[in-house]
Formats: sequence, C-alpha cells, structure tokens
Amino acid sequence: MFKKKALRINTYLGYGTNELFRATGRALEDENINFYLNQSTFKTLKNIYRQLESDEIREAPIQLKLSNGEIFETDSDKEGYYNFDINLNKLEELTDEEGWLPYAVSYKPDILSRKISNQNIFPGHMLIPAKNAEFGVISDIDDTILHTGVASLFKWRVIANTFFKNFDKRLPIEGTIHFYKKLHMGKNNNPINPFFYVSNSPWNLYDYLSAFFKKHLFPKGPILLRDLRTPFDKTPKPKIPHKQSEILNLLKMYPKMRFILIGDSGEKDADIYTQIAKEYPGRILAIYLRNVLHRRKEKRIQRIIDLFDACPILLVSTSDEAIQNAKELGFIN
Repeated sequence: MFKKKALRINTYLGYGTNELFRATGRALEDENINFYLNQSTFKTLKNIYRQLESDEIREAPIQLKLSNGEIFETDSDKEGYYNFDINLNKLEELTDEEGWLPYAVSYKPDILSRKISNQNIFPGHMLIPAKNAEFGVISDIDDTILHTGVASLFKWRVIANTFFKNFDKRLPIEGTIHFYKKLHMGKNNNPINPFFYVSNSPWNLYDYLSAFFKKHLFPKGPILLRDLRTPFDKTPKPKIPHKQSEILNLLKMYPKMRFILIGDSGEKDADIYTQIAKEYPGRILAIYLRNVLHRRKEKRIQRIIDLFDACPILLVSTSDEAIQNAKELGFIN
C-alpha cells in the first residue's frame, strides 16, 4: 500500500484594496520539491515534472487568519484552488511600508487526518498599492524578463529552458532588473510603485518563477499565471486571452491608477497592449516591447506601432533604450 503524501498549501501573492481582501492559492499534496542552488539537470527535470503533475486536494476546508486576529473559512474547488473575496474596512492599517498585507492560511483543524507540512501554517501576502504611487507596472515574463523562446520553432526553446534549467541557471535579460528597480522607485525615489507580472505559464510553475524573481531581486509583485488546461478539460475556454483579462482586472481594480505595460515582440503583447490603450484612453502611460530579433515578427510589430498613437510605444533592443525613454517621459530619474 502506498504511503499518502503530506499536505501543503501554495499561497499566491495577490492584490486588493483598502476595502477588499482577496487571497488565492491551492491545496496540494506535498511533492517535496526543493529549488536549491546548483542542482543537476535530472533533479531539475524531476522537480518540474512533480510540479506539473501535482495532485490537488479537492473540497478541502481552508482557514485564513489576518494579523488582527480575524478568521475566515472556505473550501477548495475540484482543482484544489481556493479564493477569498471579502469586503472589509481599513485593511491598509495591516500593511507594511510598501503596501503588503500579511496573512496565514491553514487546513481547518481536526478535519483532515493526513499529515500536514509546515506545522499547518502557510504565510501569504496581499498588495494594496500606496495612494501616492505614481503609476503601476504590468510586465510580461517570457522573453521580456527571462529568455524563454516562445518565438522559437515548435517552442523547443521553451521546453529546454523550463524543463532542463534550474531557476538559478536562468539569467534575466540584460538590464531588466536595473530598469524595473528604477520604475519601482519612480520620480519620487520611493519604492512604492506596484509591479504585476503576467504570463501564460501555468500555476504549476509558480514556485519556480517565484524563486527566480527572489534570487535576482526583482520588485516584489503578484505573479499572475493561468490554469493548466488538458485535452480532457471540459470547462469553457476563456473568451479573451489570459494576459488581456489580467490587465483589464487590474484597470478595474484600481480605476485611478495609470500603468506602464512591458512585453516583447514575440507573440501577442503588442496587439493586446495597444487594444487596451485604445479602449482605456489616458490609463496607459507607455508601452515598452523588447525586440526578440525575429525579422518577420519585427515587421509586423512595426506596422502596429506606425498606426498607433494612443500613448508612447517603443520597440527596444536593450533596456538602456527603455531607461532613456522613461527618463525623457518623466517616469524615472
């Protein structure tokens, strides 16, 4: 008889407002994945496989506790995900200087008989952007922050980079950290401009990407991924692309905030970003697209840029070009 694995809860960095508390995560079996440094290719492949085939805990009773002692409860769904969406007051009083609100989730005591990892306390954080933030930044991840190869033939580079390279062997695209830190500080030299990272990668890769961001000291921000669909998935397909949906959610959540959008020329970032800028006039301050050096795609992107005038848009080959432009537009020093 196989021994049952211990349980854990994966909490995802989230975002909300002074009156709306939101938290999302997933109840899972503990696959004992450890993204330590300098591990072998085989170990990396094994870890990635364990993430992708992770076993969810369905309809599990989840309890959430805020730092002020308030407790809330819900159940995970059929795929192990849980969501808290609660109207509360004065949540900003619970945040740190950069707007992060801490909380802890756990399996409800005396309900599950299986062993639970981490003493049944799984910390989480929700971001409430500061009222004096100058702007927000929404950035793509793949081929914008780290080389992924989404534009490669049959996506072979995506497979090679993700499955065979541990996070510590992946390097950020040159200059991105410096550029992002400058945007985080803004013109007022105060690290409060919020960051949000969007990707078409599945939630199963959250730990891998989170470890990468922490190692390279990118500005802390929610990593907004998507559910991993299978050929047998009977749920309706989303009506609009994942990235577009996440950006629209942020625009609606923070109606007074303006945003800078950062992506690349590899796939549909230019189409999505320019469409949103047209639909929400005045809300997008600028669009930066990293050139993935694919001639046919570059020509297509240039045609989009030539016909677009809703906000500044720039196709850049280096982060220095983006930094110089951001200085000229008054976003950074």
